[in-house]
Amino acid sequence: METQMSSRERVLKVLNREKVDRLPVFSGMGNITIQGLEPLKWNFAELHLDAEKMAKIAATTSEIYGFECAVVPFDMGVEAEALGAGVNYYEHRTDIVYPTITKKVADKFDDLKIQIPDLSTAGRIPLVVKAIEILKKEVGQKVAIGSWVLGPYTLAGQLTDIGDLAKAALKKTAQVEAILLQLAEAIIQIAHIYRKAGADYITIREMGAGPDIISPRIFQKLIQAPLAKIFAALESPKILHICGSTDMIIEQMNACGADAISVDQKNTLAETRKKIGPDVVLLGNFDPYGTLVTMKAEEVDQVVKDCYAAGINGLWPGCDLWPDLKKENLEALMTAAYKYGKQ
Repeated sequence: METQMSSRERVLKVLNREKVDRLPVFSGMGNITIQGLEPLKWNFAELHLDAEKMAKIAATTSEIYGFECAVVPFDMGVEAEALGAGVNYYEHRTDIVYPTITKKVADKFDDLKIQIPDLSTAGRIPLVVKAIEILKKEVGQKVAIGSWVLGPYTLAGQLTDIGDLAKAALKKTAQVEAILLQLAEAIIQIAHIYRKAGADYITIREMGAGPDIISPRIFQKLIQAPLAKIFAALESPKILHICGSTDMIIEQMNACGADAISVDQKNTLAETRKKIGPDVVLLGNFDPYGTLVTMKAEEVDQVVKDCYAAGINGLWPGCDLWPDLKKENLEALMTAAYKYGKQ
């Protein structure tokens, strides 16, 4: 299975639209597994609060399975916490429970005022920076180091009531746009901090702005400009991910200026490829839960085959891997990726 390119080279060449020996299998989102965690005997909550543990567990998916990246952080609370929100890490729990926002910056959208602190020292951003630095030093020559930041609309939904935000998007568009542009500035700063620490690529995850949640008209009117502002300010490689079926907005996503587009399992890959053309780097789109948790291992091969047949440039999950996945399923996925990903 070994080839002349390292995993890091393969990932970065694909994102730069260069020829590779085999299309990579990687992610810009969380991809830790219970198999990596169990031998370490750590509580899941510890991974979000300790840079060394964060880095160690991020590297295990590559070490165990050959997944071609290591990505931090793992939860959606980092940016909101840095901007003043409260986070519950569920430190008393022994099972897998991701941190959640427990205290919004403002209960109502009208009361939301964005104050951007020195983000290099705010919240857990220094912790993520340290984890990236550790990963860069310990595995960064072999695998690509990724990091991610929430998109402006999704981040706004972490800072205030999401329902109230959705209503404001329809009735108070100018005020929402002003907030999103402010948040875009914060996101740009955080992404720069992570890149400086050693992240090879950044994914902007605007998961709350897909057509399942807001209309394509509102996306074009409200979401696209802040995203374009972010991508214009970021160095390559830079990736845009939006959850849900984004077939209706895929052209608008592509116009935001990312180097690659990530789509989830609800997309029709063939339709996506047809709409964006052959030259756009398309990453997707196996169902991480369905493929790796509920499916039989012998069914995984067909899922991977179908993804490659639809014209992807990298095998990539539709969202975070669920940590409690089946070992045999991820092994089957990697085997199929080697088989079908050859150029």
